[in-house]
Amino acid sequence: MKKFLKLLTGRLFVFIALILIQVGVLVWLIRNFMNATTYYLPISSLLATISLFYIVNSDENPIFKIAWMLVIMVAPIFGLPFYILFGNKRVGKRVALQMAKYQEHYEREIRSVLPTPSNEVFQQLKEYSPNLARQANYIANLAGAPLWDNTEVEYYPLGELAFEAILEEVKKAKKFILFEYFIVEEGEMWSSMLSLLKEKVDQGVVVRIMYDDLGSIRTLPPGYENELRQMGFLVGVFNKIKPHLNAKLNYRDHRKILIVDGDVGFTGGINFADEYINKKIRFGHWKDSTVMLKGDAVWNLTLMFFQQWVFTTNEDISLAQYVPKKSYPSDGFVQPFGDSPLDGENISEHAYIQIINHAQKYVWITTPYLIIDTQMMTALNIAAQSGVDVRIVTPYFHDKWYVHPVTRANYHSLLKSGVRIYEYTPGFMHAKMFVSDDEVAIVGTTNMDFRSFYLHFECGVAFFNSSISKKVRNDIADTIELSKEITLLEEESLTLPVRFARSVLKLFSPIM
Repeated sequence: MKKFLKLLTGRLFVFIALILIQVGVLVWLIRNFMNATTYYLPISSLLATISLFYIVNSDENPIFKIAWMLVIMVAPIFGLPFYILFGNKRVGKRVALQMAKYQEHYEREIRSVLPTPSNEVFQQLKEYSPNLARQANYIANLAGAPLWDNTEVEYYPLGELAFEAILEEVKKAKKFILFEYFIVEEGEMWSSMLSLLKEKVDQGVVVRIMYDDLGSIRTLPPGYENELRQMGFLVGVFNKIKPHLNAKLNYRDHRKILIVDGDVGFTGGINFADEYINKKIRFGHWKDSTVMLKGDAVWNLTLMFFQQWVFTTNEDISLAQYVPKKSYPSDGFVQPFGDSPLDGENISEHAYIQIINHAQKYVWITTPYLIIDTQMMTALNIAAQSGVDVRIVTPYFHDKWYVHPVTRANYHSLLKSGVRIYEYTPGFMHAKMFVSDDEVAIVGTTNMDFRSFYLHFECGVAFFNSSISKKVRNDIADTIELSKEITLLEEESLTLPVRFARSVLKLFSPIM
């Protein structure tokens, strides 16, 4: 009963209820307008035709466009208003001004005053491997994220191991801590972290905490940011949700970044909720991964944090005090990068595709969701058909009932081409990792789905000629030992209703 009452009074329930009321009013207005005038159908047909021309001429991914076009053509009465509200990804004036403000700050201070790596770093990678240098150059050019050496790296194959390392590094903080996560949930993990952060504030350390409002809507009470401010933290709540129909609801900060004194940085799959360290079991054993950086490359993570911070709080920041002060022995080449839904570039997806296209021996992947477009599907199929060992590990236990069938709907085509697919049977696979040929790896926050590729703010770290690649490969190999391999025979033995249901969900997956 307590859980039920908590659900009824929670922010998520209120938010959904208000949205449904607005949807109901919208449908009622449309139906009454349709009944009141004989001109409605010609008008709606004209508007639908105009919308279709607009969508066709847009720069969106073809699959995304086709999904919305299908909705509008099948049900223009309802499809057109919902495309205007949720499908049109044009940003408003306020968002454009916020972007311009940060961009001006970036150009003025970062490029003219603050550190950038020597060009020799890129040249060294180019001498080692022109293909890897080409991949790094793409990320640098599109994400504004330079390639670094003088960086020590460590890999954590489980959330609980990463959390131990995070606590140890936070204890050492002397100046500042930067905290940016999609989900924060009250529980053992967050209580331990919060207690330590309060100690650091009492010692004079400046702590900035930022979390996504929708990501934490079920896990934090209303007004929680005010409680944090009263404890002495600086707080930013990214894209605060308002209960009205608006395309801005789609844009979420899915990044996970923690920085200590500018010299140590963490990123990866874990959020601050107990299931990520297996203190609470929701979908079996939670498999995740995190990387820790020490040294020059942390600067990229710091800039990513402040991009979101300025965007969220409008605070003017002097970045010079956040520059890394220590250099560490190099472990290959390290390139943290961010991906934004507002720049029109699918950096994470294309970085993944470049790894696939350049693979000579193998590409191994872990992802909680496998909801991919034709471009990614083609790259995976061609690699496998060319003799590259392509393996993908997804969860056996799902966290979203309507997403898991879409993941499985992609199995058949991949298996036919020779891709090997495994489901992590102990529980939920949440790690987002790519590794190829023991030479290149990406560990970060980006799922292989449309929301991560097109609608979320994401981040990751690319490693070239680094020990991380072998550690990721070995971790995936150990994970495969615990997983069930999916066979083509199993997929072809599915009943017709199951295959049809998956196909329908897959058809509309770009707009879910």
